[in-house]
Order: sequence, then structure tokens, then C-alpha cells
Amino acid sequence: MKLIEHYIMVEISRLVMIIVGFLIFIFASYSAQRYLTEAANGTLALKVVLDIVFYKVLIALEMLLPVGLYVSVGVALGQLYTDSEITAITAVGASPIRIYKAVMFLAIPLSIVVMIMSMYARPWAYTQIYQLEQQSQSELDISHLRAKMFNTNDNGRMILAEEIDPDSNHLTDVLIYTSSGNKTNVYRAHTVDILDPSPVTPAVMLHSGTAYTLKHQGIDDSERVYHNLELNLKPLNQSVDAKRKAKSVLSLLRSNDPADHAEVQWRESRGVNAFLMALLAIPLSRVKPRQGRFSTLLPLTILFTVIFYGGNICRSLVASGNLSASPGVWLVPIFMFTGLMVLIARDFLLPQKLFR
Repeated sequence: MKLIEHYIMVEISRLVMIIVGFLIFIFASYSAQRYLTEAANGTLALKVVLDIVFYKVLIALEMLLPVGLYVSVGVALGQLYTDSEITAITAVGASPIRIYKAVMFLAIPLSIVVMIMSMYARPWAYTQIYQLEQQSQSELDISHLRAKMFNTNDNGRMILAEEIDPDSNHLTDVLIYTSSGNKTNVYRAHTVDILDPSPVTPAVMLHSGTAYTLKHQGIDDSERVYHNLELNLKPLNQSVDAKRKAKSVLSLLRSNDPADHAEVQWRESRGVNAFLMALLAIPLSRVKPRQGRFSTLLPLTILFTVIFYGGNICRSLVASGNLSASPGVWLVPIFMFTGLMVLIARDFLLPQKLFR
């Protein structure tokens, strides 16, 4: 590898590690705060928070790594332009292709990593998260229930207990709220024993209380006093979107659902997007000497916003059937590639103007 390419790569690599590390820290802190709040509210077991945060960071890497490289290329090259080092490199007869080659040496392996993560690591991590959340919210695990607090889950169930005995799976002075279909059930019990904490068939035994059934339509509400009542609670069901994110690429390809086609195209295009973003950052990094390397952040931000929201819009349109699957989500990479070719051609047609 020649000296110029090596020098540029070192400058960019140093920034990539700093920026990606900072983004991971910020994202992990935000995720931890969110899930710790759910754990404090009783909607999630505290013991699974760290696991979920780890899987969330793993999923986010498919976005954080390309963004880190994209910004690093723009800022690092912007510094070289500011310090007139690019001018010196050009003065000795170096072609603009040397800069592109240096960035490509970093972008190619990173884009391969992003593609593998998007195709395989991402659905695996989503599977783990959904299993942990469903287990935590569906199981009547007394270790994560909180006394004198509303312990809720995403299935419309709420449990409020005055006292909780984790040794005997026993709750005292309990209110249980469930909602499904066109009715709501409210159970008031002096004591409750957890019979089956499993996520598949959660069940409890209520002692000495009153059961209320409230119809959402009509006047067929009812009240029943009981001494012992076995209650089979509804397990938590995953949403269709949640299941789709955890599907393997093979199962998505076999599906006829447009939303599945959008999902698999999104995964397939992540690596290509990462590569093209890094190369597009090169022409955006050009600044006048002493202008300041961070002056490139505005055009970098604008382009990233267009790419990010453009991809999301295309995915939504393909999922809804309003955009053909060909090119579908690939429409954004096609525009990125076209723009890149125009900029590269300009580099070779007008080298004196570009490096002036």
C-alpha cells in the first residue's frame, strides 16, 4: 500500500473508532434508561435489561458503523483540505483516485461486515429480544413483580398487589385487570397463588374475591363473588412486524407478502448503502483552506437525512404495495450510485478546479 493511501486510512480509522465508540455509548445509555424504566414499572424483568441492551446495540451497529465511517471520511478529509495537505498531495501529481482507493480499502470490509450483520445478526438479535420480552411479560415471574405498583404487559394485563412473597409465589390484596375482544375483566382477590408462571399457559388461583365482567357494548355487565377461582391468563402475542424482523432471509424470500419483500430488500441493501455513503462523503469533504473541517458536517447531515428517510419511505411504499418490488428499496442505492458516478467523472474532468 502506498504512503498516501496509508496516511489517509490512518486518519480516517482513528476517527471511526472514536465516533463509533461514542455512538455506541450514547445508544446503549439511551436503551438502558428506557428498559430500566420499564423494569422499575414492573413491565420488564430487571435481570434481562442488560441482555436486551446488548442485543439492541448489536442491531444498531448496522447503522452506527456506516454512519461512523461516513462522518469520519468527511471530517478527516475536511481536515486535510483545511491544512492544505490535499493541495500538496495534488501538487506532486497524485490523482484524485488515490483518495477514493484509500477510502475503499476501509469501506469494502466494513460494508461486508454490515451486510452480514444485517442479514444474519440482526434477525437473530431481534429473536432473542422478543423471546426475552415475551418471557418476562408473559411469565408470572414473581421476582420482577413489584408490590404497590401497576405491573403491566403489552397484552393488556395489569396486576396490582399490596404484598408479594417471592418464596411462596403468594400475593396479598390483589387487583387483576385483563382486556380482550369486546370485554374487560377485573378481579379483586384477598390472596392469589401463582399456579403456572410459564409464558404459554400462565395461570393463577384467586381466593376470596369478586370478579367483574364489563362489556364494551351493550349492558350485559356481570358481577360474581367467589371463594376459589382458577384463572388462565392470556399469553403475550408478538406483533406481525415483530415476527417479520426476526424472520430468516430464506423465509422472507419464500413469502408472497410485500412487507416481507421490503424487509429482505432492506437487509440486502445495508452493505451497499454503507459502501456508497463512504464514497459520497469524499466530494462533500472539500473545503477551502482554513475554513474548518467541521464545516463539512452540514452537507453530510443533509445527505444522510435524504438517504435515511428515502430508504424508509421506499420500504414503507413497497410494504404497502404502492411501489414495485423492482427496484423497490434498491431505488435509493441506485440514485446514490448515479450521483457518485457523476461526482467521480467530475473529479477526473476538472481536477484543477476541484483541488484548487
